[in-house]
Amino acid sequence: MSYDVLTTGRISVDIYPNDIGAGLADVQTFGKYLGGSPSNVAVAAARHGRRTALITRTGDDPFGDYLRAELDRYGVDPRWATSVPGLQTPVTFCAIQPPEDFPLYFYGRSPSAPDWEIDAADVDYDAVRDAKVFWSTVTGMVRHASREAQVAMHEARPRNALTEGQHTILDLDYRPMFWESKEQAREQVQRLLPYVTVAVGNSEECSVAVGDGTADEQADRLLEAGVKLAVVKLGSAGVMAATADERVISEPIPVETVNGLGAGDSFGGALCHGLLTGWPLKNVLDFANAAGAHVAAQIACSEAMPTTEELLSMLQDRGRDVPPTALSAQVRPEQG
Repeated sequence: MSYDVLTTGRISVDIYPNDIGAGLADVQTFGKYLGGSPSNVAVAAARHGRRTALITRTGDDPFGDYLRAELDRYGVDPRWATSVPGLQTPVTFCAIQPPEDFPLYFYGRSPSAPDWEIDAADVDYDAVRDAKVFWSTVTGMVRHASREAQVAMHEARPRNALTEGQHTILDLDYRPMFWESKEQAREQVQRLLPYVTVAVGNSEECSVAVGDGTADEQADRLLEAGVKLAVVKLGSAGVMAATADERVISEPIPVETVNGLGAGDSFGGALCHGLLTGWPLKNVLDFANAAGAHVAAQIACSEAMPTTEELLSMLQDRGRDVPPTALSAQVRPEQG
């Protein structure tokens, strides 16, 4: 069985306050959710009917059991979310202070976290090779074990999109608290770029990967590094995507932001769906932008991931173009 979207990397229990606007010291009640960027991307893609799986590891504890159960509930194959004896499942706390302040506090990631202990010898490389989309993140390159496993997974993929319909996507996902310096992170990004067909990141993340500059300059450098599609997030100005043949911008979809976390993961899952469906690049970006806006307007991340129909309705309501093949290219029910 091959997967439409196979992701690898970080997983955690996200603890979000129910008291919007309060600092963590003043919060009285919290909600518990599945978290971790590649985990959320897998959930987001599954909401679009895609067959998805996640390669990660948890602690050998009840929180690990909870995360595997949540993956299964969301339609993500949890078979490779195995436990690591002696390590605890990470927990991430967030204060929700809209519109722009969402500080994260990571617990259980020092000296290592289970998802940094993915063993290259245990990876199902047939599944990695055959997946239509393979999605990894820069955060997976922080520690030796997961770093070498991730490189090995990329080496198992077809090079430079030689296989029709396959995409190897790198989320530039730079988290400064996990690295000694930007230079250390850039060194690891450079190891992966030769294998990548799509790179996704904001301006800071792109600067870690290929240096400072305008969005166009950063996209050009990513393309020069061998990437076939460079997606540069522009914040309030929207998202720009560049290939060797075209360059398009999708303007943001205004919403009242409740929690900005998870919007990028929803964007990622929708991006995978749009690319696999074969929509024009502008439609793919608009669809992914709508997905990010949908989640930003809600508290939860994984629980808030939208369906295809919800996003098409949002685009229509906002006067945006709906992908021309949206009705004829719906995912077959058996892919869910």
